[in-house]
Amino acid sequence: MNTVIPFLDLKKLNEPYRADIVEAVNRVVSSGWYIGGPEVEAFEHDLATYQESQYVVGVSNGLDALRLILEGYKQLGRLKEGDEIIVPANTYIATILAISQARLKPVLVEPSADTLNLDTSLVERAVTEKTRGIMIVHLYGRVCWDETLADVAKRHNLLVMEDNAQGIGARATTAGFSGSCLAGSLGHAAAFSFYPTKNLGAMGDAGAVVSDDEELAKAVRAIANYGSDRRYHNIYKGLNCRMDPLQAAVLRVKLARLDSDNRQRRLIVEQYASMVDNERLRFYVACPDYTSNYHQFIVRTAYRDLLKQHLLSAGISTDIHYAVPPHLQPCYTEELGNSYPVTEQLAKEILSLPIAPYLTSSEVATIAEALNSWR
Repeated sequence: MNTVIPFLDLKKLNEPYRADIVEAVNRVVSSGWYIGGPEVEAFEHDLATYQESQYVVGVSNGLDALRLILEGYKQLGRLKEGDEIIVPANTYIATILAISQARLKPVLVEPSADTLNLDTSLVERAVTEKTRGIMIVHLYGRVCWDETLADVAKRHNLLVMEDNAQGIGARATTAGFSGSCLAGSLGHAAAFSFYPTKNLGAMGDAGAVVSDDEELAKAVRAIANYGSDRRYHNIYKGLNCRMDPLQAAVLRVKLARLDSDNRQRRLIVEQYASMVDNERLRFYVACPDYTSNYHQFIVRTAYRDLLKQHLLSAGISTDIHYAVPPHLQPCYTEELGNSYPVTEQLAKEILSLPIAPYLTSSEVATIAEALNSWR
């Protein structure tokens, strides 16, 4: 059957911004600045203001943002090769790749089946004499932060790095180290992804590093620009991970409406919650509302593949985030080959439903009806 409701329609997602995006792109083309320059600086300022943070460095993508944070800390002597970084076992593989590529050791900890995020009650038992940091992931847009996590990090003097690829605009109920409750401003540094499907998505790839640490921000900016602090003066063996000003211009347009879009996502989730009545399904609805931006809206069932096929037969497309956890990927089975039963169970049972600001009440009702009819 033809798809009536796609999982995500990027053209429709960007249509409300079309005129402003075209104007922004024309501005960049006319400016003559095609690497760095005023547009990137303006976006960095706008995001720093939004995040209630001191420093933002625009970079090429979310994975590079994670890598740059770790490499920055290494250059500053706060991390060294072989140090252990605690990380959730059920994250997208990019989180683990960044740790490995920095020649650090990922130490996987199971998630909570109630939140799908890192189980903070398990973190302390994973701490060893080699542990130097925790990389939390705000998976599916739900904040991973509480007093237990903050206490463990403080007592063991651990760096807390946020993989905030999915959580922009969500708020924790417990303030972070800087006093902010915003995801991406809770720990010592955070990586952002602006991949087109994100709540704040570019028209290509882009990312950012956010921190209140001036030394780290300077190191990240230099490493991302071939390791140079000024032209033809390379203080690090760096990378080329700079943000494209065309993407910065697009992101400035969309950042101004991010909170409005996130509110619309929450309203759609409320519709789902009020319309769906099927005891065979478990929904993950954050409480209070602002602890998630609903980057993905997850339903869980032991018969996930049957549900996916049922919805497809009704013309509704879904997705799975993520069907194979990192420790079961071919590139990691030898290095991370332990068993993580909670992670593996979740990977077999979770299904992502359509969730985007453009969804109409009628479309949500159609999806809800299909969910209710599934037996």
